[in-house]
Amino acid sequence: MNRLHIFSSESVGEGHPDKVADLISDTVVDACLAQDPASRVACETLVKDSHVILAGEITTQARLDYEQLVRDTVRAIGYATPADDPIFNAETLTVTNLLSTQSPDIAQGVDAREAEGKDGAEQGAGDQGIMFGYAANETPELMPAPIMFAHRIMIELARVRHSGEVAWLRPDSKSQVAVEYGEDGKPARILNVVLSTQHTEDVSISTIREFCTDLIRRVLPAELITPETEFFINPTGRFVIGGPHGDSGLTGRKIIVDTYGGMGRHGGGAFSGKDCSKVDRSGAYMCRWVAKHIVAAGLAARCELQVAYAIGKASPVSIMVDVDSFGTASVSEDVIIERVLRAFSFKPADMERALGLRNPIFARSTNYGHFTKSDLPWEQIDPEKLAILKGN
Repeated sequence: MNRLHIFSSESVGEGHPDKVADLISDTVVDACLAQDPASRVACETLVKDSHVILAGEITTQARLDYEQLVRDTVRAIGYATPADDPIFNAETLTVTNLLSTQSPDIAQGVDAREAEGKDGAEQGAGDQGIMFGYAANETPELMPAPIMFAHRIMIELARVRHSGEVAWLRPDSKSQVAVEYGEDGKPARILNVVLSTQHTEDVSISTIREFCTDLIRRVLPAELITPETEFFINPTGRFVIGGPHGDSGLTGRKIIVDTYGGMGRHGGGAFSGKDCSKVDRSGAYMCRWVAKHIVAAGLAARCELQVAYAIGKASPVSIMVDVDSFGTASVSEDVIIERVLRAFSFKPADMERALGLRNPIFARSTNYGHFTKSDLPWEQIDPEKLAILKGN
């Protein structure tokens, strides 16, 4: 039985230090794949003050100017010159490159070839681990409402900043939305919204709060905002120092923002900076794709999948489908699993082909959730697979 409950999720802007690190890492992935689709990339980034440090393992035929990639990415975010941030900006930052090549011991497990001690010649998973996928019919994106609402605020704030409409906005920002669910399991009202945005010295807190309140009301469903809804705008009263000047940033520290805002489970592996041979990324994308098909087919109101891999093995060592539909499932979970396995393959090579994961598309996924953009392959519904899930 459903009951009244409250669920909160957060999002962060592209100027948040962790997201600066994520975007640099994903830009490196895309740059490698653009020249060499067979690239193996595991790039982590640390940003702090005027420093950007790249570390990890890359095996590629691509010839890249990593320092220029970093500067161009930082500039595009909005930390272009000392006028934007006197400490962290594209003109004066220092780039340290600690990237090396991938271990051959790992490579032989991933490569589609036989090797001593390896079970078969198929492409294997790049690591062990568990990955989850989730979908719910609460929003058009088939995502949980709290995280989508938090993303919408960040997306609009970035649009206004990049357009130049509001000169006092700076890149770093965070949002959080608390949604109360009714007894029917659907969002009933927005309890409160938290929004903090970096700003210039010369703007008043009253101007910031009036602008941000109007923005929130513009992008969130009016029917869910009540007279009791609270707005906490820049609660500290001042947010001038931000980004990597105000805090350090590291690739992979916003994995809940990247996925379901805490509503669906997470296997623990980050996405950004990794090519698709790393099942942390490809397996999670595949599980989301499948879960979205299950909900789109009307088989459940909510669905969660888990897959587990062993390094070097082609097939998952386990697949779990959990239908949390509050009594609305139209068929049994056993039937759903049987149809899923007919429609989808979870082998790494098959996932790469089905989702086009050897293309340079990953920087598009970095900000505002990896499962929110309709143009990304794992967010698109395949009519043939949908028909199989429906039993046609």
